[in-house]
This record gives sequence, C-alpha cells and structure tokens, in this order.
Amino acid sequence: MNQITILVDADACPVKEEVYRVAQRHKVPVKVVSNAAFRIPDSALVERVVVSDGFDAADDWIAENADAASVVVTADILLADRCLKAGATVLAHNGKPFTSGSIGGAIATRAIMADLRAGMDGPLGAAGGGPPPFSKADRSRFLQELDKVLVKLARLR
Repeated sequence: MNQITILVDADACPVKEEVYRVAQRHKVPVKVVSNAAFRIPDSALVERVVVSDGFDAADDWIAENADAASVVVTADILLADRCLKAGATVLAHNGKPFTSGSIGGAIATRAIMADLRAGMDGPLGAAGGGPPPFSKADRSRFLQELDKVLVKLARLR
C-alpha cells in the first residue's frame, strides 16, 4: 500500500506554505512540482520536482504519479480530472474538493468560459476576467479541508 503523499501543482499555487505546515503536522511527504526551481522549506518531508518546460510537463508528471494515496493540490480542472481518474483526492487552492460528481460541470463551465473569452476580441474583451481574488476565507477553507482529507486517508490505511 502506497504512503499518503501530497502532490502540489506549484506554478501559481497560493497555498504552498499552508501545505507545508499541514504536511509537517501529519508527517506526510510533499512533492512540489514545477517547471522551474524555487525555494522550498528545508525539510525531509518536502521534495522539489522540476520537470521540463514542455507544455503540461508538470501536469503530466503529477497525473502519472497520482494514485489513491495522493492528495493533489491544483486549480487546473483538466489535471484534476486526470488525477481523479487515477483515484487521487483533489483539492483546489480555495479548499473546494474536485470530485467525480463535480468535475464534469467544472470542465463544461471551463469550456463555456473559454468560448466566451474567445468571442470577446474587442475593446470590451479584457473586461470581466478571471476568478475572484484569493481571500483569507479561501486560505482558511483550504487548511481545514486539507487537514480533513489527510485524517480521512490515514484512517483508511
């Protein structure tokens, strides 16, 4: 049986420090996956995984290494879908879990938004963009959800 591991899609991840804190408390290893090296804590539990700068290289590494003992932290909906199919637990940066029941709707919404953005090639095209700003409530929800997920996975082991 594999050890519980947290896989972090590190590019643009606003909750890396929170992941490190919760992982330390639960004694769970973390793999921080990115296209470029950046600072990580000096901890035997935290490992930096630098992949090539090829398109989706970090996503591919995470998806290939995700399994039922993995908690994947990502905002990437398509990566979340791949990891769910591998049996992983997947959390968005705001603490909301991606599930097999929610991922289809998230993918559809993503496609609709991409179509809308593509159709806005005028002076108004820049307006209306992106998700709401990341908040303290999002950070708190993430901490609580990650802790809850790790406790649940530990009970199943």
